[in-house]
Amino acid sequence: MIDLRFSEAELEQQRDHITTFIRDQVDAAGADGVVLGLSGGIDSTLTGYLAVEALGAEHVHGLVLPAHVSSEDHMSDAEWVAQELEITFDVLEIEPLVDSLLSAYPEAEGDHVAVGNARARLRAVLNYLVANHENRLVLGTGNRSEAAVGYFTKYGDGAVDCHPIGNLYKGQVRQLARHVGVPEELAAKTATAELWADQTDEDELGISYETLDSILAAHIDGPLSVAATCRLLEIDEDAVERVRGMYEGSDHKRNAPPAPEPLE
Repeated sequence: MIDLRFSEAELEQQRDHITTFIRDQVDAAGADGVVLGLSGGIDSTLTGYLAVEALGAEHVHGLVLPAHVSSEDHMSDAEWVAQELEITFDVLEIEPLVDSLLSAYPEAEGDHVAVGNARARLRAVLNYLVANHENRLVLGTGNRSEAAVGYFTKYGDGAVDCHPIGNLYKGQVRQLARHVGVPEELAAKTATAELWADQTDEDELGISYETLDSILAAHIDGPLSVAATCRLLEIDEDAVERVRGMYEGSDHKRNAPPAPEPLE
């Protein structure tokens, strides 16, 4: 695999770059701070740490948004992060909202993808309800790896005002988290969107983050061909083609909805 780790100097540069970005986004919008969904995972945890560093705890409002598929450990970690950062936070149960959706359209009951995506979109609605009420921006927690392969819900966790860690591959997220003081048990924990029971990111992606990061760096973001990437990483062509397919198939998630060109 490709070693994508930063040097200590580069970690500090990334830290300064991201905190400056957060301040600039808030200032440009004339906002009073940010709202951040906290899941207990490493992406939202790192984003929370950097947001507090950029703005101060009084300008960061955390939302813990559990559903019945959310594990107690993850929700406990999310609340611990909010308390550790000394930010205001609310715990808002989303399952009653999911139940309301399914009572309106019961045909979707049991469709774990449709209902899982609905959970992500309901969280976005709550994020913006609080953010609009408090004149804040909604901070996204997406990273470069997941954005590249479309591993996020359109108009769900992708519905945000900015993505502070969107320039970092997943392994770099973990490295920067350790650098800024996130505890190891959070920095190393298994990633899961918890949109349905027993879901993990790597199982759903069908590839490890280490391999995904390397393929993205070499082939999608980098100049290497499929064959050259396979030789460099010592992996099968199927893995590279799988990532290429996810990247191309999720292009619509990374761009504004299309419209026809104006007629002459």
